Amino acid sequence: MNHDTTSPAGANSVFSTHSVSGAPCWVTLTSRDLKATEEFYSAVLGWQWRPTRLGDHFRIALADGAPVAGIAAVAAMWQMAVAWTPYFAVASANEAVFRVQERGGTAAVGPLSIPPGRVALLADRDGATFGVWEGKLFTDWETWRRAQPAFIRLHTRDAFDAAIFYGEVLDWASGRPGCCEVQYEGDEVVLRSQGDVVARIESGALEAAPDPTIRPHWQVHFAVDDVAACVRAAELHGGSVLSKGSDEAVLRDPDGAQFTVTARRGRG
Repeated sequence: MNHDTTSPAGANSVFSTHSVSGAPCWVTLTSRDLKATEEFYSAVLGWQWRPTRLGDHFRIALADGAPVAGIAAVAAMWQMAVAWTPYFAVASANEAVFRVQERGGTAAVGPLSIPPGRVALLADRDGATFGVWEGKLFTDWETWRRAQPAFIRLHTRDAFDAAIFYGEVLDWASGRPGCCEVQYEGDEVVLRSQGDVVARIESGALEAAPDPTIRPHWQVHFAVDDVAACVRAAELHGGSVLSKGSDEAVLRDPDGAQFTVTARRGRG
């Protein structure tokens, strides 16, 4: 039975969230205009597209044939924000939702059963949106990470407090098989899974007071071979460039979703 959806699951997968507990395992984009979304990300990131059984508003993005993201053009229809959202692998979506609510976060959607797994859309206590997925992964986790996503970064008011929140919800540094390792490097909290940097949390200097002007959010970074070419393509196809450097650029697609392109590197 084939379950092509914008959730991080697929019929032929034999890879489980248990193997990468607490690590990012999928990303989705809510947009308003599917055609414009396809054209923009095809031009900027070289993606191809595959339909899903959810209908005409949904697509799976492919990089060199590998599934890398889910696209849902339902922002206007469902009155949702246009945004990229990361999903973390968990052993139990129900338990993750309980932990989030117990620690002052909120559950926006779910947990919902989407065979062969369960999904929930959540927000941390500062309002940053993220999801959790329990069950079989869309594809091999290493294949997914190597195909396009580099890592995700949480911009928040208090990195230390956020690391405690996510660590308790997602079992970071718990010593359990497959759990993520957490380290403090300079002004950032760094999350590693199987030796790779998969997430970073930043808020400025860790000893500084929380910055009330920051709107907490997760930023999805995509690994690319040519940052400058992505910048040019974004400008030519209706997007905008918020900042750019030789190794990284922050872009906004035509619908307003923000993401980062980062020069492809070896293991973090």
